[in-house]
Amino acid sequence: MDKVALLKAVQAAQAGSWSDSHQIAQDYSDATANWLHAVLHKIEGDEWNSKYWYARSAGHDYYDFDNVTEELNAIHESLL
Repeated sequence: MDKVALLKAVQAAQAGSWSDSHQIAQDYSDATANWLHAVLHKIEGDEWNSKYWYARSAGHDYYDFDNVTEELNAIHESLL
């Protein structure tokens, strides 16, 4: 896992740059990157694909957070 890259990806998502964030997240396959990837697809409205990535995120679930902003903040905190 490249924490610096994933932090940049989270910051991009928080700034509304879905594409930039997705570009980074899809380059990694660890649980945190998969969690971020899942949230990005949730933001996009692609529920099936989002759930696919949640299944690869070491225990996180599509329904854990109602608010994607809070979830992005949780990912950010997990990387610190």
